[in-house]
Amino acid sequence: MSDIEARSPEPVIDRSERSGSIGLLVLLGLGLVAAAGGLAFMSREQAEPYVLGLLGLLAVVGVFCLFAAAIGLLRFASRQPGNPLAQAFLDSHESGALITDSSGRIIYANQAYAELTGAASAADVRAVERVFSSDPDAADAIYRLSQATRSDLKVFEEVRLPHPIGQFEGSPRWYRINVRPLETGDSAGGRHKYTVWSVADITRDRTEQESSFQELQRVINFLDHAPAGFFSADGEGRIVYLNATLADWLGHDLAQFEACSLLLSDVVRGDGAELIHSISGQPGDVKTETLDLDLVTRSGRTIPVRLLHRVPFGADGHAGESRTLVLNRSPGEEAQEALRAAEVRFARFFNNTPIAIASVDREGRIVRTNAPFVRLFGKAEPGDGSHRPIVDFVAGNGRDELANALTAAAAGQGEIAPMDIQLAGSDDDRSATFYISAVEDGEDEGEAAIVYALETTRQRALELQFAQSQKMQAIGQLAGGVAHDFNNVLTAIIGFSDLLLANHRPADPSFQDIMNIKQNANRAAGLVRQLLAFSRRQTLRPKQLELNDVLADLSILLDRLLGEKVELKVVHGRDLWPVMADLNQFEQVIVNLAVNARDAMIDGGQLTIRTSNVTREQSTTFDNTRGMPTGEYVLIEATDTGTGMSQQVMDKIFEPFFSTKDVGKGTGLGLSTVYGIIKQTGGYIYPVSTVGEGTMFRIFLPRHVVEENAVAIPADVQPEAPMTDLTGSATILLVEDEEAVRAFAARALASRGYTVHEASCGTEALEVLEAAGGEVDLVVSDVVMPEMDGPSLLRELRKTKPDLKIIFVSGYAEEAFEKNLPENEKFSFLPKPFTLKQLATAVKEALSS
Repeated sequence: MSDIEARSPEPVIDRSERSGSIGLLVLLGLGLVAAAGGLAFMSREQAEPYVLGLLGLLAVVGVFCLFAAAIGLLRFASRQPGNPLAQAFLDSHESGALITDSSGRIIYANQAYAELTGAASAADVRAVERVFSSDPDAADAIYRLSQATRSDLKVFEEVRLPHPIGQFEGSPRWYRINVRPLETGDSAGGRHKYTVWSVADITRDRTEQESSFQELQRVINFLDHAPAGFFSADGEGRIVYLNATLADWLGHDLAQFEACSLLLSDVVRGDGAELIHSISGQPGDVKTETLDLDLVTRSGRTIPVRLLHRVPFGADGHAGESRTLVLNRSPGEEAQEALRAAEVRFARFFNNTPIAIASVDREGRIVRTNAPFVRLFGKAEPGDGSHRPIVDFVAGNGRDELANALTAAAAGQGEIAPMDIQLAGSDDDRSATFYISAVEDGEDEGEAAIVYALETTRQRALELQFAQSQKMQAIGQLAGGVAHDFNNVLTAIIGFSDLLLANHRPADPSFQDIMNIKQNANRAAGLVRQLLAFSRRQTLRPKQLELNDVLADLSILLDRLLGEKVELKVVHGRDLWPVMADLNQFEQVIVNLAVNARDAMIDGGQLTIRTSNVTREQSTTFDNTRGMPTGEYVLIEATDTGTGMSQQVMDKIFEPFFSTKDVGKGTGLGLSTVYGIIKQTGGYIYPVSTVGEGTMFRIFLPRHVVEENAVAIPADVQPEAPMTDLTGSATILLVEDEEAVRAFAARALASRGYTVHEASCGTEALEVLEAAGGEVDLVVSDVVMPEMDGPSLLRELRKTKPDLKIIFVSGYAEEAFEKNLPENEKFSFLPKPFTLKQLATAVKEALSS
């Protein structure tokens, strides 16, 4: 058996082999029967010659067949095909093959046909008409194919079924069905007619065709609606294709356009068509020419165009079909105009971006720059016209870093980290962040890198300002905490000093020592108030002020403080707006600024204090006022002609205990107090100074808008006279966690006739109040205490005694804890440190209110 036969699958049905003619066999049998019947009616003697003759004939035929078989003239029928190669091809074909005779009987069916039609065995194999008869979508096609078999025609049909053959689900399938007649002859000279059916699954081919067709449609759609026209013409000048854009320009209906129905001479005005035809070339050449011509529309209108005409030439030298791009040069539609507009837009963006941009070569020399680069670095080229290295524009400590980055960019390194570098020749410590990207254009002498520089001077200043603000806030919290604890100590010292002074006469030798103790304690209290002012935790009593009047009253004191060498000049602004501020604290601000100005003008000079209104629009025009929102302000400017300050000194002037004076002169709290008072008032203060020229402090206080329904206090109303009788008989609950302060306050109040109950915290105070049966007229309580603070104690007291009077004492400002109290809560406040008289007065006023 050959290799082909071994590999070929067996056919499902194969009835192609024939053992002989059945008709001849029947005739032969009938003849023998007839002979035997005839001999039966004869006598023995009559039949004997015929029998011997018949037997002799059969013997001769047998001997002839033996000799014919021996010499090969006669062959016995075999089941093996006559042509193994053809049989193997048919059996292994991917398409299903089916052969039927003229009566429709299946003669042959290969394995592929069984698989396509879903036949599990030879008994299940059906003819093509029966396979597709159950599908209405294929009925018409099968009918046409059946008619073709009767007419001995060779035809094919493609059928789409909603699912594979013999199945009721699945994706749609495409089948191609071929039918053709087949006629064969036998050894006896007879002719036999057959019909060959071929069934193939072409779903994949159709899917690929549809995808290709859709892709082709997309490409054609892109070409049709391109912003430029396109056409193709053959060597005779006949237009074989034009896109929708060009058809619209020419006024033609693309749906009615037929290939070769238009000539170039029909759409090109004048001799333009001849100019196009005049392009010649050698065999195999492809020529591209740019032609400026006029096209003519169906209405006769002229369209100026530019043709990019590309023509291939065949082996015979004749021009083939061209590919021509048409650019409309009508006003407003010319591509060059759009390009020029794009170039203008790019130039605007390039030269107005806040980023400085420059291109450099492989040596780091500047090739091109934009306008911000020139503004930031100056001219990129010196007078001799040679390109300067970009490293010349940065400070010395950043040149190596920038040069290494440029080298990496020239070597093609992909990503280079940004660099913060100080600029060269900058007196104000200007800096910039550099970003570098490599340029890979394949030209050794061209641009190697693009350098982007973003100035960060202002950003760094803001960062420093924020860091300074954070530091000032931390120092303020520390100063406030120290001042609070120190106020408790000073309260005890001043209080016990008052108790001792009450028991000593002025003639007593110890009286003067006690007075010295109290005076130094008061001095220390003043320093503590300065710390509280800096930390913005002191108690302010703001009221509406007319600053011109305040400065006029204060000028006499300022003249005495400044001395004879310093001239004071006060310039009052007209129609100055009112402000809300604490009068005493504002006066302290002006006095501190005046004293600092006097100390800066050793040889004398002039101090000018100027006031003016600042409108909302004007508030944005001042330099170095970062952080101040837009609004209406009253401006106070204090300008001296002293020695001025460096930037390093200005960065620290508002810090507590920082001073440029000699040791032992000044505490360093003057400007820190000014800063705290202005900030707590809601204003802003900014220094401006130049070494050797002087210093100016600008103070911006928010404008106070007087409400229309506010009631003015009559001028003839006199303030109440101070109390002289500070004694009483009420019951007071004293709550204080500092034992020394509590002991002093208890003795002080008891000496004035009051009944005092003591408690060290809020929890103990509630227990004492319950033990006293609630018979308490006034509560004097500290604010900051362990377990339960003052505001929490007040909320608990209000549950049982809503009308109980209370005085809070604290080393912090009243506003620091007032926000923790219930809304519209009424209470009195006594700041620490306080004297015996201040305590007795506060108690008397609270009980009398």
